[in-house]
Amino acid sequence: MVVGSVLVAGGTGYIGSFTALALLEADYKVVIVDSLYNSSEEAINRIELISGKRPAFYKLDVTDEAAIDKVFDEHPDIDNVIHFAALKAVGESAEIPLEYYRVNVGGSVALLRSMEKHNVTNVVFSSSATVYGDATRFPNMIPIPETCPIGPTNTYGRTKSTVESIITDQIEAQRNKAKKAGKSGEEWNAALLRYFNPCGSHPSGIMGEDPLGIPYNLLPLLAQVAIGKREKLLVFGDDYSSKDGTAIRDYIHVLDLAKGHLVALNYLREHHPGVKAWNLGSGRGSTVFDMIKAFSAAVGHDLPYQVVERRPGDVLDLTANPSLANKELNWKTELTLEDACRDLWKWTKNNPNGYNQSPPKEFLEELAASRKK
Repeated sequence: MVVGSVLVAGGTGYIGSFTALALLEADYKVVIVDSLYNSSEEAINRIELISGKRPAFYKLDVTDEAAIDKVFDEHPDIDNVIHFAALKAVGESAEIPLEYYRVNVGGSVALLRSMEKHNVTNVVFSSSATVYGDATRFPNMIPIPETCPIGPTNTYGRTKSTVESIITDQIEAQRNKAKKAGKSGEEWNAALLRYFNPCGSHPSGIMGEDPLGIPYNLLPLLAQVAIGKREKLLVFGDDYSSKDGTAIRDYIHVLDLAKGHLVALNYLREHHPGVKAWNLGSGRGSTVFDMIKAFSAAVGHDLPYQVVERRPGDVLDLTANPSLANKELNWKTELTLEDACRDLWKWTKNNPNGYNQSPPKEFLEELAASRKK
């Protein structure tokens, strides 16, 4: 039985596709919209292979309000949105800021306007820990709680904090409008999910991160080094005040992160909290050198790297304090850094061309056997 209907904007991307999978496995109907700018439609096939269910898919740009209207018109049962659609590279955002504001902020406005027209009242927003900026500028803010003041240090982070404000204003406006009309307005809700560094792949080895062009995240870059697509990893700075001089991040397995979106949506539907922000992280900080060591262990040999200058806008420590999500959502990370490295290596080693190749036959047979059980 279908428990609800969700539009997943940016649903063929890395986290979006894993969240679409988690929603289907929890008996939601899923409609994906994506421009395929940095993702592949093949993700839809992999979702179907694993779940046995195929989400509806529309190729459209999130800034195209009329195209979004059409999807809502064709699926009047959609009553929730999970919004991932965005450009997401910190370094690139400094080079083309207007494009980041056009897509990330403009696209969110178009989506929210269309939601309002079609009375779609719950939105889960894929935000980021980058909205906090350098949390070490305040005492006792590492690991970072949701009460840490917002202060992004790069364009990408500023687009995310801007969208958080827009969503908050919109939900409050809709609730106030309903109250003036003598209604509760409690159906209007938003979750702002601030997450840290997603990593890993599906343990089956047939679904993972497949960025088009150059990946911007540490582990996919390391994976490319491991299969010889890249000569070495560039480490941006070894003069931070950490145990080994490299920046500290909180890495979270993508399966745990996808589940976080599912439970946040369920919370909105059950508790009608208005606007809530939650950190989704492990609470464990790892340096860049920690990660190189962990992934090298999964691969079975040391991977080459070179230390270069820091990137503008990077900060020392982004480690989550996830206790609010632990308590209110009854959610916590269950998979380890070693799990993430093992799953990513299985994916990369066996799918060096990502979604541009068929998944290994033995993996499909294993998957089919496990679904029969």
